[in-house]
Amino acid sequence: MFFTKHRQLIRWIIIIASFAIISLILWNTYVFFQKFKDEERAKMEIWSSTQSEYLKIIDNTSISENDNVNYDLELILKILGSNTTTPMIVVDNKDSKILSSSNILETTKDSAYVDKNAAILIKRFSKENTPLLIKNEDQTLYYGNSPLLNKLKYYPLALLLIIFLFGAVVYFFYRSSKIATQNKLWSGMAKETAHQIGTPLSSLIGWTEILKTENVNPEYIQEIEKDIDRLQTITERFSKIGSLPTLEKTDIVLETETSYNYLKLRSSKLVNFSIEMPDAPIYVNLNSQLYSWTIENLVKNAIDAMKGKGDLKLKMTQIENIVKVQIIDTGKGISKNEFNTIFEPGYTSKKRGWGLGLSLAKRIVEDFHNGKIKVAESEIGKGSTMQITFKTI
Repeated sequence: MFFTKHRQLIRWIIIIASFAIISLILWNTYVFFQKFKDEERAKMEIWSSTQSEYLKIIDNTSISENDNVNYDLELILKILGSNTTTPMIVVDNKDSKILSSSNILETTKDSAYVDKNAAILIKRFSKENTPLLIKNEDQTLYYGNSPLLNKLKYYPLALLLIIFLFGAVVYFFYRSSKIATQNKLWSGMAKETAHQIGTPLSSLIGWTEILKTENVNPEYIQEIEKDIDRLQTITERFSKIGSLPTLEKTDIVLETETSYNYLKLRSSKLVNFSIEMPDAPIYVNLNSQLYSWTIENLVKNAIDAMKGKGDLKLKMTQIENIVKVQIIDTGKGISKNEFNTIFEPGYTSKKRGWGLGLSLAKRIVEDFHNGKIKVAESEIGKGSTMQITFKTI
């Protein structure tokens, strides 16, 4: 009960909480990346300092015989050999030539690759990290990000991709479940309605036959039979909406005109009806009864939007293998943010409406006929244009 009442609020809470958690994960990843990068920087600074000391040892001119400094050569070589992951290049600033390199390639230690691609590697490393100077600025150490650091750099993107895929799976599962539930609801409701109407309808047919044997005005019986035929049509519609209907090759021009004329005769005289149809027949796969129900729903909604007074036009056009049916009214109009909402079950702007007419029309057009139904255009206070699209055969 609480969830049903505050469904929209709970959805926003879940969305905001999810966004906050994702942002926190990404922020922590970024902080960890920067910390790890700083540690690699410190490691390379130690390496460059150690390399300077090593060069002093091997350079006899830089150390006099009176120096009382004890150099732990074994420790220096151990530090210099400790870098097994960070790619680096040492360049002589005087001759601009490669003095040494390591961890550039995983499969080979051949220096030919480094000599061939030195300029590219130096440019890339300079973008990734600030170079370090060695031995009184005689040499420069260029180093890039380690493989682990590169993987960590792309971790947020991988995380976002996983979250996106997970969200897509959840969304499609929820949508499929919702559609399946709605289909069961539509089917059950439609079959039950057809059954409930069918029982008194059979009785009315029987009573009509009895009235024919009595001295009753035949015109009264004819009117009763018209209403019975109408009820039978409604019953058949609900029977078909509850299961997969049969589609037949049908002239949609003739079917539209028939539905239009029926509604015109039974609508308010204050509504100015007009129709614009092609001269030649247009054939589509159609279920006539359900299609007429759709036109009826759209026309009635248009009349309600005009409050029973205004101009209503039904227009049909064909472009190649596509036929468009438009119902144009001069009613109150629809705001853009409601263009899709109006087709959801339960949505209604009427005080005494169930909000099923347009959702039924959408189900008939899109689920049964593989067509499209939408609000083609609308302007508040000036009217709306509803559009149905089918493929011709």
